Amino acid sequence: MFVNDVARKIKNMSRLSELFKQKNERVLNVYCTAGFPHLNSTLEVMASLQKNGANIIELGMPYSDPLADGEVIQSSSLVALENGMTIEVLFEQLANMRKTIHIPVILMGYMNPILQYGFERFCKAAKEVGVDGLILPDLPLFEFETIYGAAINENGLDFIFLVTPETSEERLKKLDNLSSGFLYAVSSSATTGKDKDFSKVALYLKKLKAFGLKNPFLVGFGIKDKESFNAVNEYANGAIIGSAYIKALSSGSDVNAITKTFLESILK
Repeated sequence: MFVNDVARKIKNMSRLSELFKQKNERVLNVYCTAGFPHLNSTLEVMASLQKNGANIIELGMPYSDPLADGEVIQSSSLVALENGMTIEVLFEQLANMRKTIHIPVILMGYMNPILQYGFERFCKAAKEVGVDGLILPDLPLFEFETIYGAAINENGLDFIFLVTPETSEERLKKLDNLSSGFLYAVSSSATTGKDKDFSKVALYLKKLKAFGLKNPFLVGFGIKDKESFNAVNEYANGAIIGSAYIKALSSGSDVNAITKTFLESILK
């Protein structure tokens, strides 16, 4: 077993908590779509992200009608679905994940396919393969509190809520209290992959930083290069990059070379 995993188990601390204890700034969470660019690319992409400097892997479960995803990620989801990716196939692929992947892994997806799979069954399977947390943008807060949160908590999974510039202070406080791992700060109420007016984003991030959150927060939507990564890190604990990486993966066949070049362009 990986040394950090042993220490984490002794302390009963999640991988995400351990990460933010050791590194609370410039944390890089990279989104990739399971089953993209090819059905069996999932672990290759994850290993390459880990090797080249990603701190967290956000693994998207493809869905035909994703609410929050922009054109690039929607397109990768359709390719993955055509490749044959399902939740069942994904858990088969991840069965031995923790033999090679030691950084936190979050599953991001939508409720419809999870409910078809079975929510409690899904949470149990996620725990068994070593998933650390979930991002489910279309799970309503009320249903999290009254129906689904129990299964998430019972299986030791962190749950990451999204907050936006329109989130009221009262709701922000509640989401912060219910979240574990980190908060996902959406840089606007648009979809992923869009260019943002950073002066407005900066005001919002300053407000979040001053709020006294119990969780660290990472910024997503529109982070695409070194400049935007550095800009949000003036205020946040880190950033989430998705569309720009998916676009890079679409540009060639050598996953490791593409990932190395892409992450070096952000981090170096």
